[in-house]
Amino acid sequence: MTKLLRLLTLIFVLTTLNVAAQHPQKPNASEIYQDIKKLNFLGSVLYLAAHPDDENTRLISYFSNNIHARTGYLSLTRGDGGQNLIGPEIRELLGVIRTQELLTARAIDGGEQRFTRANDFGYSKHPDETLDIWNKNEVLSDVVLAIRQFKPDVIINRFDHRSPGRTHGHHTTSAMLSIEAFDIANNPEKYPKHLDITSTWQPKRVFFNTSWWFYGSQEKFDKADKSEMLSIDIGTYYPELGLSNSEIASLSRSQHKSQGFGNTGTRGKQMEYIELIKGDMPSTNNVFEGIDTSWNRVKGGKTIGAILKQVEDDFDFTNPSASVPKLIEAYKHIQNLEDAHWKALKTKEIKHIIAACSGLYLEAVANTNLATAGETIDLNIETINRSQNAITLVSYNTENHQVSKNINLTNNTSFQFEEKLNIPKNQAPTTPYWLTQKGSLGMYKVDDINVTGNPETPRVFNVTFNLYIENTPISFTKPVVYKYNDPVKGEVYKPFEIVPVVSAKIDEKVIIFNTNEEKEIPVIIKAEKDNLEGFVQIAHPKDWQVYPKKQNISLSHKGEEQTVTFTVVPPKYQSEGFISPMVNIDDTFYTKELIEIDYNHIPFQTVLLPSESKVVKLDIKKIGENIAYIEGAGDVVPESLQQIGYNVVTLAPEDISLENLSSFDAVVIGIRAYNTVEELKFKQQALFNFVKQGGNMIVQYNTSHRLKTQQLAPYKLELSRDRVTDEFAKVTLLKPEHPILNYPNNITQNDFEGWTQERGLYFPNKWDKHFTPILSMHDKGESAKKGSLLVTQYGKGYYIYTGLSFFREFPAGVSGAYRLFANMLSLGKEANNNTQTLND
Repeated sequence: MTKLLRLLTLIFVLTTLNVAAQHPQKPNASEIYQDIKKLNFLGSVLYLAAHPDDENTRLISYFSNNIHARTGYLSLTRGDGGQNLIGPEIRELLGVIRTQELLTARAIDGGEQRFTRANDFGYSKHPDETLDIWNKNEVLSDVVLAIRQFKPDVIINRFDHRSPGRTHGHHTTSAMLSIEAFDIANNPEKYPKHLDITSTWQPKRVFFNTSWWFYGSQEKFDKADKSEMLSIDIGTYYPELGLSNSEIASLSRSQHKSQGFGNTGTRGKQMEYIELIKGDMPSTNNVFEGIDTSWNRVKGGKTIGAILKQVEDDFDFTNPSASVPKLIEAYKHIQNLEDAHWKALKTKEIKHIIAACSGLYLEAVANTNLATAGETIDLNIETINRSQNAITLVSYNTENHQVSKNINLTNNTSFQFEEKLNIPKNQAPTTPYWLTQKGSLGMYKVDDINVTGNPETPRVFNVTFNLYIENTPISFTKPVVYKYNDPVKGEVYKPFEIVPVVSAKIDEKVIIFNTNEEKEIPVIIKAEKDNLEGFVQIAHPKDWQVYPKKQNISLSHKGEEQTVTFTVVPPKYQSEGFISPMVNIDDTFYTKELIEIDYNHIPFQTVLLPSESKVVKLDIKKIGENIAYIEGAGDVVPESLQQIGYNVVTLAPEDISLENLSSFDAVVIGIRAYNTVEELKFKQQALFNFVKQGGNMIVQYNTSHRLKTQQLAPYKLELSRDRVTDEFAKVTLLKPEHPILNYPNNITQNDFEGWTQERGLYFPNKWDKHFTPILSMHDKGESAKKGSLLVTQYGKGYYIYTGLSFFREFPAGVSGAYRLFANMLSLGKEANNNTQTLND
C-alpha cells in the first residue's frame, strides 16, 4: 500500500471519530481488506465485565484487528450510576450517553456490544450486596442468553470471581455470573425460553484478564506463578492502517468522555495476561488452540474458504471492485450453509464487503428527524454504483409498499427517487427500549426476549434495496435517516425518530418551598406537529394546591413552544411529593417529557420519560446570602442552593483571589474539582486566606487518585477509598452539641432519612488534630467511618471537608441534605439581620 494511502487512512481515522457514529460507513481499501481477513476467520471472543469503561480496549482491538476474530463486549450495566463530566445528565440519561459511547468505541476497535438488564445503582462493596439489589436469576439469564446468541469460543472476564469484597461488588459479580453461565449455557433445561430464538452453546475456555494491579504491585506479579496464564503482546503495528493496536485502543477508550477517560496512544511491545479459569490450557499463546477457525469449521465451508483465500491474496488496494465477482461466488455458497449461526453472521459480513468494494451507496433520507404517528413524511432515496460491476436496482421496499425500478446502475451515476412514508396511527414513539417500563433500583424491566441485551432500540423504519449484482439477487436494508448542512459542521446526520404530538416539561426537577409563599411554576409545552389545540393541567399531591385548574394552549407550527404558568401553593407543614403536567389533545392526555441528548461524539438521542418534578416544603433556616461556587466535575449544587434562597455566583478558577472572594459569605468547591481543575493548585492560599479572614470554605468529595494538589486543606488531610454505599446505613452524631448540627437548623437522625444511592464516598481517613469529625457511619460488617464530615476553625472562618453525597441528594430533593448544608454555610456566622427563618 502506498504511503499516500496510509496517510489518508490515518487522517480519515483521526478526523471522523467525532461523527463516525452518525455518518454512514464509507470504508476505504485498507478497512475493506481488514474486513476480508475477518470474513476468513470463524472464531469468537466475548469480553465480559460490569460497566462501560471496564472493558480492556487493547485486548478487544487485538482480537478484532490482529486475530480477526468476532469480538464482543458484554457490559452487565449501562453505567447509569456513575458521574457525568460532560453535562448535567445522570442516572437513566447518563446510561443512554454511556451506551452510545460504548457503541462509538466499538466502531473504532472493531468489537460488538451487548448488555444485560442490570441497572448500575452505584458502588457496591460485595457481591452479596449487589445481588440483593440485582435480580440474580434475571441477570444470569441475560448472561446465558448473550453466550447462546454470540456463541463465543472463548470468554475473557475483566475481573476475578475469587475475590469478593476486594473490589467493586458489581465487578466481582460479573465474573461470578460469567463462570456460572459458562457451566450452564449448554444445558437446555436452563432458561428454556431462550431456545425459542437461539440454541445452547458451550464455550471452549474462560479466562481472567489479570495484571499486576490484582497482585498489588508489579514486583509481586513478576514473582507470581504464571503456569496457568497466557501472555499476549498486544503492541502490534498495523501497516495497512498506520496505527499500532494500542493507538487504536486509546482512540476507542477516549470515547468514554462522560467519564473523563481520554487516553494517549502508545507504541511498542505491551503484554497482557489472561489466566485460565475453566477449560483446557493451550500449549501456546493461542487462545483458539484446538478450535478450527477456518471455513472448514462448517459443513460446506471448504469451498468458501478457498474462494475467499483467493480474494484475500489477490486484493487490489487501488481497485477493490475487482474482488466482487469472487465475493459474489462465495456469497452464493454461504446461502447454502446448514449452520444457521455462521450463515447469518457471514452473510452480513460479506454483503457489507461487496457493497464496500463496489462503492455502493444506498441511502433513504427523511425531510425531518422527528415525526409523529399518522404523519406522512417525504423521503429522498439515493442509489449509486461507483464501480464497473454490473448492478441493477430491481426495486426497493419502504414500510408501506414496494416500488419496481429495474434500473441499470451505471458507474458513478446517482439515481434519486422521491417517496412518501406513511407513519401508522398507532406507531409507538422512539425511545430506549429499556426505559419504556418502570423498573426497580437494580433492574430494568424488559419483557421482549428478542431485544433483551441489544444496545439500542431496533430501527422501525427502513428501506430495503433489492439489487442484482453480477446477476445475483442481494438485498440491503438501510434505516431511514435525516441529514442537513450545518454552516460550521457541514453534513450532519441524525436518527429518524417518532415522537408524541406534544410534550411538556418543567425545567426545575426539584422545587424547594422554604416559606409558606406560593410559587409561579412555568410549564413548557412543545408541539411536534402543526395546529395543536388543547389544554394543560397539573397533577399534584392532595395537600398541595395548584391554580388555575387548567389552561388552554394553541400551537400553530411544529417545533413551536408555549409556556403557561401555574401557581403552586405548599401546605403549612413540611411535605413533599410530585407534580406532573398533563396535556390534553383531542381527548388524549400526554404526560411525557421529550429529552434531547446532543453531543458531538455520539449520535443525537431522544428519550421519553415521565414529566414530573419533586416539590418539597422544607423547614429550614439559613444565615448568609452570597456563595461563590467553583465548578468541578459537574453537579447541580449551585442551582440547589439557589432554590433555598442563596445568591450563588459561579467563579472561574482564574478569578479566585482574596479580593474577589471578599464579598462572599462562603465558597463551595464542586465535586472532584481537585481532580479536574488544574488551576486550583495555584489558588489554595487565596482560598485559605479567605477562610482565615472569616469566610467558610466547603470542599466536596474528591478521589485520592490524580489529585492536582496534596494540600487540600490548611491542615493535613489524607483521602482514602472509604465510602458508605448503603443509603440506609445508621448515622451516629459524634458531636451532637457541635454548632454545625444545631445552628440554625437542629439536625437529627430524621435528616438522614430518604437519602439515595449512598451516604458518601472517598472519605478522608487521616487528618490533623485541628479537625473535628462530626458523623460516624459504616456499611454492614465494616468498622466505623468518621471522615464523612470534618470541620476545623482556621483564623476567623471555618474549613469543612465532606464526602457526603450532596450532589446526589439535592437532585432527589432530600430535605435533610439541604438543612445540613445550610448549617455548613452558616457555621460561625452571628445571628444578625442576615439571619432568616425561612419557614416564617
